[in-house]
Amino acid sequence: MRGRVLIIAGSDSGGGAGIQADIKTVTALGGYGATAITALTAQNTQGVAKILPIAPDFIVEQVKQVLTDIGADCIKIGMLHSTAVIDAVANLIDELAGNIPLLLDPVMIAKDSTSLLDPAALSVLKQRLLPRATLITPNIPEAEALSGRKIDHPEAMPQAANALLALGPAGVLLKGGHLPGHQLHDLLMTQDYQESFQVQRIVSPHTHGTGCTLASAIATGLAQNRPLSEAVRRAHAYVQEAIRLAPGYGKGYGPLNHAHTVSPFRI
Repeated sequence: MRGRVLIIAGSDSGGGAGIQADIKTVTALGGYGATAITALTAQNTQGVAKILPIAPDFIVEQVKQVLTDIGADCIKIGMLHSTAVIDAVANLIDELAGNIPLLLDPVMIAKDSTSLLDPAALSVLKQRLLPRATLITPNIPEAEALSGRKIDHPEAMPQAANALLALGPAGVLLKGGHLPGHQLHDLLMTQDYQESFQVQRIVSPHTHGTGCTLASAIATGLAQNRPLSEAVRRAHAYVQEAIRLAPGYGKGYGPLNHAHTVSPFRI
């Protein structure tokens, strides 16, 4: 077990996304996952029924307890949902995180279109956390909200990624899964590097939690001192295989097979 990842995100009672997907992913890739839960959700593969926010001071206490004892080699941030939570997390990271790499997955909308981020909090997210991020991993709708640009074809992705870089993060992985077509286009960009990831789309309803899973897989690679491009490449391959081997659970958008790297323990 190598690479400590502190995950700051919401809980998914269905186990396919959020903290549950994050822990499975980090473990499956050989890392150690610690958590600070920002919200509880009552959900399954068909949608989010209810959301119970966690008080900002308790989120801060979770982060503080982990960082002052176990420590972290990478911090992965997912669902933050409100201005108060974003400010509290940003303040604590400024105080305790030092030079720990920070991966920000700007979770805004659930698979069933439930809003997971207060619209008023968007500008605070851009001001407080994007400039601190080693990498942000927005999908197309999230990138459009952050950049103010329409992204309706792969050729528009480099300009949008550049606009996101101008907001301060060191790197952007712009995920193109919302664009039409048989090929998926993801774009990794920093100030001096660009790499495109293109794969055949796997036609499947079992894609719940792909964004959380990809972000946590990359965070694990960074925590294990892999170069950014290598961490993204491994994470991309891991998620593709997790979709391909999805167990088929649920009546809606089903979970991935996060454990496809793991051999069952036998006595």
